[in-house]
Amino acid sequence: MFVFHIKEIPNHTYNTSDILKTMNLDLKNKNAMICGATAGIGKAAATELAAMGATITLVARNEQKLKATLALLPTQDKQTHNYLVADFTNPAQLKEQVTAAALKTNYHILLNNTGGPKGGPIFSADTSEFISAFSMHLQCNQILVQGLVPAMKQDGYGRIINVISTSVKQPIDGLGVSNTVRGAVANWSKTMANELGQYGITVNNILPGFTATDRLASIISNASKRFDGSEEKATAFMKSIVPAKRFGQPKEVADAIAFLASPAAGYINGINLPVDGGRTKSL
Repeated sequence: MFVFHIKEIPNHTYNTSDILKTMNLDLKNKNAMICGATAGIGKAAATELAAMGATITLVARNEQKLKATLALLPTQDKQTHNYLVADFTNPAQLKEQVTAAALKTNYHILLNNTGGPKGGPIFSADTSEFISAFSMHLQCNQILVQGLVPAMKQDGYGRIINVISTSVKQPIDGLGVSNTVRGAVANWSKTMANELGQYGITVNNILPGFTATDRLASIISNASKRFDGSEEKATAFMKSIVPAKRFGQPKEVADAIAFLASPAAGYINGINLPVDGGRTKSL
């Protein structure tokens, strides 16, 4: 039997500022590559990490939107944010671009964030849809990790965060292809976490619930078919099944991403973290 004795510090009162001083959320001198960075969760995450001191490389396929997002990022000392125009439908080209970027910059943080496949029943999905989704999500994630991890190992600091879906815990009706591929990414991530943890690199998954993005608008449109085409009814139903009774905001998901990217989360590895207002039924 073990007995633990806790010694109190006399005349000391803990307050919020004490806790914040001990929790290291500083990302100064850290470089982050943020995929899907021009909208929604990716854009919010880029803004949050930049505010914490990280230098950001935005990744997306639309250069005009990349430039617009770049102009909005907060800038502190020694931060010189930049962007990379990349199309995840072309993995071979992505590999060349990531290899070139890694020669110029040691990246410490990677946010894998790619728009999900179109909705629909799994039975009616064409096999090509699975192949395309697998390539854009898992294959491109692998390319990015293989390109950036050597520098993470060298610096002894790495945070790989994958934005996937609550469907890895509870499949979502009408998202057959997405449910399948997201599950593959989750297991890929856990396996990678087991291999890279010894190098000071963590690999974790963020599972957004109903979040106010363009993707959610598409899901609502698809769900409206069950409500006589009424998006208002579909929206009301979706909110009703969330304990918080509302949709999440991209910044709320970005806050979770930012914590996992920080030094404070160094002993959190290989997890699925739902950010869904409590909607997912499983623990």
